[in-house]
Amino acid sequence: MRISLDWLKTLIPTDKPAAEIGALLTGSGLEVESMEELESIPGGLRGVVLGKVLTCERHPDADKLSLTTVDVGDGTPRQIVCGAPNVAAGQRVVVALEGAELHPASGEPFKIKKSKIRGAASEGMICAEDEIGLGASHAGIMVLDTDLPNGTPAADYFGLGSDTVYEIGLTPNRADAASHYGVARELRALLRQPCHLPDVSGFAAPESAASNIKVTIEDVEASPRYAGLLLTTVQVGPSPEWLQRRLRSIGLSPINNVVDVTNFVLHELGQPLHAFDADQITGGQIRVKRAEAGEKFVTLDGVERSLKAEDLVIADANGAPMALAGVFGGKTSGVSEGTSRVFLESAYFGPAAVRRTSQTHQLKTDASFRFERGTDPNMVPVALQRAALLLQEVAGATVAAPVVDEYPTPVPPATVRLRLPRVERLVGQYIAPERIRQILTDLDIEISEANPDAGDQDTWTLTVPPHKVDVTREADVIEEILRIYGYNNVALRPNNSASFLAKFPNPDPEVTRVKIASLLSGQGFSEILTNSLTNSLYFEKDGETDASLVRILNYNSIDLNVMRPTLLHSGLEVIRHNLNRRQRDLKLYEFGKVYSQNENGKYQEKNKLVLYLTGNASGETWQHKSEKVAFHDLAGAVQHVLAALGFGGAASQPVQHAYLAGGLTLLVHNQPLAQLGAVAASVLKKMDVTQPVWYAELDWDALSKKYKPTLTARELPKFPEVRRDLSIVVDAAVTFDQLQQIARKTEKKLLQSSNVFDVYAGENLGAGKKSYSVSFTLQDFTQTLSEQVIDQVMQKLIQQFEKQAGALIRK
Repeated sequence: MRISLDWLKTLIPTDKPAAEIGALLTGSGLEVESMEELESIPGGLRGVVLGKVLTCERHPDADKLSLTTVDVGDGTPRQIVCGAPNVAAGQRVVVALEGAELHPASGEPFKIKKSKIRGAASEGMICAEDEIGLGASHAGIMVLDTDLPNGTPAADYFGLGSDTVYEIGLTPNRADAASHYGVARELRALLRQPCHLPDVSGFAAPESAASNIKVTIEDVEASPRYAGLLLTTVQVGPSPEWLQRRLRSIGLSPINNVVDVTNFVLHELGQPLHAFDADQITGGQIRVKRAEAGEKFVTLDGVERSLKAEDLVIADANGAPMALAGVFGGKTSGVSEGTSRVFLESAYFGPAAVRRTSQTHQLKTDASFRFERGTDPNMVPVALQRAALLLQEVAGATVAAPVVDEYPTPVPPATVRLRLPRVERLVGQYIAPERIRQILTDLDIEISEANPDAGDQDTWTLTVPPHKVDVTREADVIEEILRIYGYNNVALRPNNSASFLAKFPNPDPEVTRVKIASLLSGQGFSEILTNSLTNSLYFEKDGETDASLVRILNYNSIDLNVMRPTLLHSGLEVIRHNLNRRQRDLKLYEFGKVYSQNENGKYQEKNKLVLYLTGNASGETWQHKSEKVAFHDLAGAVQHVLAALGFGGAASQPVQHAYLAGGLTLLVHNQPLAQLGAVAASVLKKMDVTQPVWYAELDWDALSKKYKPTLTARELPKFPEVRRDLSIVVDAAVTFDQLQQIARKTEKKLLQSSNVFDVYAGENLGAGKKSYSVSFTLQDFTQTLSEQVIDQVMQKLIQQFEKQAGALIRK
């Protein structure tokens, strides 16, 4: 939100420096994210002063040039060569001194330098209006009629001032500060000086009229208050310069005087307005009602929208929509160049109704921004009167009928009980009741002395105005007191303490997550974060969607209508996005939640860690050719994760996963902890992913629960390890994991590791056979292994391979 300091000073006069005001606002919760200095014209006419032409003679070497001397108020007349035909002695002129940078109406900026023109020295420039950006005329120099002394800055003569514009990061709960007047109210409490609303005492409306626009509110809950005013003799055209300048200062582009006035009042008072062409209101009646489901409506941007039954609309007598209430106007009912009769709307719409319509149609406007957060119902008539007076000034409007103000059930102020001891307890410091009273009064919060029933002088009953939409509880009031009192004014105690000690989990899940994230990032993986919402069409099978999906009732888009039951599809969307931009070698991981509901309708939420590999394992170099990632690249990364968490030696079995075409399930103590394999071709085709993807899914809840961050240290072995190799021929169905499990059970003490370094299948072995070349590492931590012991261990392994796996050992 942009706030102009110059505009702000019309509501709360102050001579405080811009930086000090910015610091005060930030300290109270209206964080000033940036400050920008704006000038009426570029450069601000720095180095440009008023002067007087003392002498003027024809240049000796140029018929169209004049040689002048000019007094610029510093006691040293300047010699200036001037080419203007109207220059003459005795004139008061505008002089750009040496070093001044001018920003002409057209062309690039340039700097004034001391120079020679046709042999004559020139120490400045006598300016025309286009040369300093004040107009388009270049017929001659500007000749002034003024008694101001020579040397007076030209910016002072022309009334050019600079402005400071704050960019405020407005939090959703501070709807009361979404305007210049809202910020002025904040400064009133911070500076302890009064602020005021714009003067609307000059507003007058006839007591009756031959015809007026009738207003009917058919949904009082969604529209508690609706007011309007009929204006005639409106002349639509450009806004005056002052109004355009105000709007440009906060980043708005002027449109026409009527629309500009509604935008001006919105940003001044925080009350959105809308101007209808009164001649387009069929039947002379406005109905505030819900739309008909499927009804078509063309908004101001020319887009035809299909309305829903919950959309609140402003309709004519026939029920035809003219605007989406609080969001956007209609194309046919808006103000145009031919408009002469305007019906000005000022209303209070329920936040929920506006938010729902805004989200449904993906329309975010300045009006919806404020209505969604809550506006002030008491500002409705003030804004209407302010706009009417401005339109009388800038558009020649005439108030043609009484104000229509439908307000069947006024919005009551909130009542909050404040216990003064509670203030000290929550703030952590004593604040005098007199100071609390002053703060609350400055925030428009009315105070009743004490609780009359209990006779308790330390308890106040407060009446909170409706514009403080976020102040509904005692804690909210105390927060308001603390904001204005100042967080920096709360002294730190020598010994801080708390009345409650939280139980810290061991191990800390976040520390564990960061540990694994660092591990994967160190291996070249990139972390991604995807949306928890996804498309139910991804999970259709034979035209039917999975019954376990968690569906969104009020979804904004059909593409985001269920909670994701798996992280796979959202990750494939990321991969597709990268592939479409020629980023084909990807290593990704994500921590995220998945959602489902069981047969009893109960919802379940689980944490997962997933890994994706696709493309090449490494980039091609002159030393190595690039190779496609394979299953073992993925399995290695998963094993590193399990090992880092203390889950070494996981068993495996063939994977059974709905979206994987083969792979493994890794188990620890017979509990599946990870599933990994190649994503099925049908899934890749549905997601429009054009290259193979390897995918691993780890049960992060189970891993975190079983993980124990204890380290066991042992002395490095003093005795050497020994390697022996076997070539083992087995049936093709026998896996290396089965052989590994046999080896581990056969020799638990000396066998440290086993590894397959070659797999062969061919005619020489016979049909249905394959050969594993396996290395075995043996080591005794207490002594050097003898050949006899080594041979005994290898013989036991061979016997068990032959017995349990039907193996043939190749000699």
